[in-house]
Amino acid sequence: MIPAVEANCDGLVGPTHSFAGLAPGNLASELHKGQASNPRAGVLEGLAKMRRLHDLGLPQFVLPPHERPDIGFLRGAGFGGTDTEVMAAAAKAAPELLNTACSASPMWAANAATVTPSADSGDGRVHFTSANLLTNLHRSLEGEQTTRSLRRLFPDAKRFAVHEPLHAQPYFADEGAANHVRLCAEHGAPGVNLFVWGRDAWEAWSGRFPARQTLQAFQAVQRRHGAKGAVFARQARRAIEAGVFHNDVVCVGAGASLFFHEAAFEDRVALERDIRAAAQGFEPQFVEIAETDLPLGEAVSSYLFNSMLVSLPGEDRLTLIAPMETAETPRAHAAVQGLIASNGPIGRVEYVDVRQSMRNGGGPACLRLRVVMTDEELAATNPAQRFDPVLQARLTAWAERRYRDRLTPGDLADPGLLDEVRTALDELTGLLDLGTGFYPFQRQV
Repeated sequence: MIPAVEANCDGLVGPTHSFAGLAPGNLASELHKGQASNPRAGVLEGLAKMRRLHDLGLPQFVLPPHERPDIGFLRGAGFGGTDTEVMAAAAKAAPELLNTACSASPMWAANAATVTPSADSGDGRVHFTSANLLTNLHRSLEGEQTTRSLRRLFPDAKRFAVHEPLHAQPYFADEGAANHVRLCAEHGAPGVNLFVWGRDAWEAWSGRFPARQTLQAFQAVQRRHGAKGAVFARQARRAIEAGVFHNDVVCVGAGASLFFHEAAFEDRVALERDIRAAAQGFEPQFVEIAETDLPLGEAVSSYLFNSMLVSLPGEDRLTLIAPMETAETPRAHAAVQGLIASNGPIGRVEYVDVRQSMRNGGGPACLRLRVVMTDEELAATNPAQRFDPVLQARLTAWAERRYRDRLTPGDLADPGLLDEVRTALDELTGLLDLGTGFYPFQRQV
């Protein structure tokens, strides 16, 4: 076994972060639709979370926002003229399309891709498949830029394989790592890759909310990556109906431990059986929170399970990185305290403030993509994107100069916003050494 660590790659909150309510089934997004957001506070909250993980001794990387507004998308929808004329025409004729083109949803990097570490892959490389996210229009715009971002952060083709998204068709509806959990004895040892799906591509779905992830998409990803130790489990329909749009709203895992709500899976018995059968060299630990202790609705609103579960250097028990909303929800807080007081695998909790993200339905776990890497693989990443206090200071100063502190969906039509965002992203390209022509607007003649 080659020693390895789990790095977190966090998406920066973008300058057009707004509460436009674009995601059916995401109850927090729907609740805050139309309210004013604070993009500057959002990006600073994200940087503070990255600093917390860095200070706890974990490798941390930064993923850049995507170019928004997506003028190319609006032109494809039939709007013409200059870029500002395109925005104005869309705002007048189809404001929902302008909101879509401005969505800052790429900040939720847990949906960026599915990752298989070299210890589990078929060819000994770290594999990524960018998610097509086709269930929601605003997220379906992300795949191409996500692939480019990952290839910049992980440029060494001898160590990393960054695949294009699966074919953009409902059969292969793919939401990325938000529905994937890896369990293992040690990060560098072979693991169990749990792929959680919401529907079979061939079944008729008539639920209140969409089941975003298909079984067939994850089967294709598993084949692409040669991922060993694969277990496919179905997300409970009841959970989807309650607003669990991704499995990471009711489940998180790390090391040998799977932490989940009683209502997370359609067949709990089969889940445990299959994970135990796939585990090599370790005994899986199943930590369940019962409905009687924390009703599913409160699990969703508190985002207890959208916490990060991490193994810290020198500590025997896992640490939960939870949102402030968990601490403020009495039964969720009591559940956490019960875990810590027990002799179970979770030993302590750290609370972080990511309220701007939470109001759009994304907790601490949504903001990061987990990538297990050896020392050699870590050394092969883009060093300019490795988070440290110096980079935090630079990005903080950048955000304070370039981000607005108030933005409503109506403000997205402001022609000045386009220039503000492009100026910010052009500067960020240099700060993160993203290369020439990283964003589409930078390639315009």
